[in-house]
Amino acid sequence: MMGSMNTVKILDADAIGRGFLPEEFLGPDRDEFTIRNQQFERSGEPWRALTAREVEVLVKNGNTADSWEDIRVTSRFDPRQVQNSQFYGLVRIGAVDNVVLEHHDLRLPVGITNSKVVACDIGDFVAIHNVRYLAHYIIGDHSIITNVDEMNTTNHAKFGNGIVKEGEDESVRVTLDVINETGSRAVFPFDGMLPADAYIWAKYRDDTTLQTRLRELTDRQFDSRRGYYGTVGTQSVIKNSRIVKDVKVGPHCYIKGANKLKNLTINSSAEEPTQIGEGVELVNGIIGHGCRIFYGCKAVRFIMGSNCSLKYGARLIHSFMGDNSTVSCCELLNNLIFPSHEQHHNNSFLVAALVLGQSNIAAGATIGSNHNSRSNDNEIQAGRGFWPGLCTSLKHSSRFASFVLLAKADYPAELDVPLPFSLVSNNVAHDRLDVMPAFWWLHNMYALARNSWKYAARDKRVARSQNIEFDSLAPDTVEEIIRARELLELWTGKALADGATGRRAARAGGPEEVRERGRACLSQEADAEDLVVRGDRFEKSRRDAVILHPGQGYRAYGEMLVHYACTNLLGYLEEDEGRTFASMQSELARPSTSSWVNLGGQLAPEADVDTLRADIGAGRLDSWDAVHARYEELWADYPLHKRRHAFAVFCLVTDNAKGADAPGAAEWRVFLDRGAAVQDLVCERVFQSRKKDYDNPFRMATYRNEAEMNAALGTVDENSFVIRVREETEAYRERVARVKARG
Repeated sequence: MMGSMNTVKILDADAIGRGFLPEEFLGPDRDEFTIRNQQFERSGEPWRALTAREVEVLVKNGNTADSWEDIRVTSRFDPRQVQNSQFYGLVRIGAVDNVVLEHHDLRLPVGITNSKVVACDIGDFVAIHNVRYLAHYIIGDHSIITNVDEMNTTNHAKFGNGIVKEGEDESVRVTLDVINETGSRAVFPFDGMLPADAYIWAKYRDDTTLQTRLRELTDRQFDSRRGYYGTVGTQSVIKNSRIVKDVKVGPHCYIKGANKLKNLTINSSAEEPTQIGEGVELVNGIIGHGCRIFYGCKAVRFIMGSNCSLKYGARLIHSFMGDNSTVSCCELLNNLIFPSHEQHHNNSFLVAALVLGQSNIAAGATIGSNHNSRSNDNEIQAGRGFWPGLCTSLKHSSRFASFVLLAKADYPAELDVPLPFSLVSNNVAHDRLDVMPAFWWLHNMYALARNSWKYAARDKRVARSQNIEFDSLAPDTVEEIIRARELLELWTGKALADGATGRRAARAGGPEEVRERGRACLSQEADAEDLVVRGDRFEKSRRDAVILHPGQGYRAYGEMLVHYACTNLLGYLEEDEGRTFASMQSELARPSTSSWVNLGGQLAPEADVDTLRADIGAGRLDSWDAVHARYEELWADYPLHKRRHAFAVFCLVTDNAKGADAPGAAEWRVFLDRGAAVQDLVCERVFQSRKKDYDNPFRMATYRNEAEMNAALGTVDENSFVIRVREETEAYRERVARVKARG
């Protein structure tokens, strides 16, 4: 029975391989082969028709074609290598000879066997075997495609890009609903999109001119004409897979055992090959160079940056995963995640979040839950180094400074934690929130010092399109530290006014006077430790947020400022042997920005980001390539901005920040000694924080004796990173001595 609701249509016998483009999209300067020929430009030897002898051999070998005249080959064509296959439409086949291709011990002869090939262009020395349906693809040289159920391209293929083809309605556009589940921060994904692009698009929603321009840039980035073929790059392998539809595959890509790949761009190269493995289902996405996706993963509406891994049943939906990230065994929905994210434990959940990179989500963590609201329009914003502990549950909306460590807990209300490098705990016994500032620096130095090194070491990208700041102490975190010290001064001053009992009392003096009293108290070794210091607006609740060991945290923050300033200024002077303190002061003692933006991993002054937005809005940056070039300019300027910022911090910690005389060479020499002393402290705390693991008596429980434990684990003195830090510390002191000798 036939009717208007039929989903399976009956067409003419010659419909396979012809009519790829509907007539309304054809014209005097365009037929259905126009774009295909542009995609598959073959230099050198021209195509030729089959000879009568070749047709005879092909027929004898069990091959059929709707028209042998539409089969084109080169002079190097051995028809004996083509067996039991069907051909429809214009099929062009490159060099075919009696040779074998090998990949990972898989050896297959060049040629085409047991396959149905529809309107394809096939490069030189390609092996195609047992492909039930291969339609509208351009296959690169020396590629292998074997045991594939369906590999097809539609005339409106977009290959994962958020564009609309001619004749289509806007409703078909693919978007990524990042940061917010409602789609209120939606972006149009595209091949080459960086986390910085997604950030300025999703974050500056109130800049309506910018929003309009970004849509225009994306639409102009791609051809809206229909008729593009899917491509498989040279020396790629696709085997034992089910459905590959509307997919652009880069060279040297390895795909094995995939269930469904649809509407994708898979970037790959000889230097950074991408691999896609067993049981994965990927729809509407962009995959960066050097990615690895295996073992039952599901990803829908997504972007993966370069050098990323998605494994072990992970689900990635409406999310952007930055470069150098590893995600497995978990679920991520509606997120914008900057580079170097780790989430590789089972049953962890991250939803509706902006995570600024170098983060780690532990097992059982539920980051973002909407049961405290009647709607799903809330968000999480977490600074660099965000690390929620095992089975941590957070509510939207919450915000965290950089390198906040959350102890295992079910946090009952929304949080806003402005103290970087802190440990946050839900103290159930006393019904309060406990916050220990500078916890990483005081008690977890091994992890903190190793942090910058490990993320840089894991950056295996060859083409580094997204620039990344890996140092844990950088302008963004240092500004947070400065603000944190001001808050500790204020809260301690208020606690002094309240009295030792911690009762709320009338406070004498203005904010500066209160801060001055707090500063004097915090600067002493023990004066602040007996006070009950409470933080303001940490939690959406009436219970207290108590600052633990505020004096230790305040002084630790000061040590971090010294370390940051000394290390960066030391590096500046070492770049040129002719530089002295006077020349450094002349170059760097200029106004420095205190407001920085994490632009997808790289840091930039907020004023420069505002200029970037204005230039996009005004059309001065009229393409994404131009925007990316601006990122590179900002990155080129960043070292000098960072050094000027470090010099401003040097002035701050030497009490010359508020119009006093500029510090001189004598203050600089004293500061260098302070910097060397802090580096010694770093070295000692790296050792001590690691030594705690070796001294744990329960660690010994699973070993027969200490000798067995040392044989299995080594000793703390043999730890490679402890040794590295000791060597760096010795070199640091030598560097300080050389710079001091210059004057």
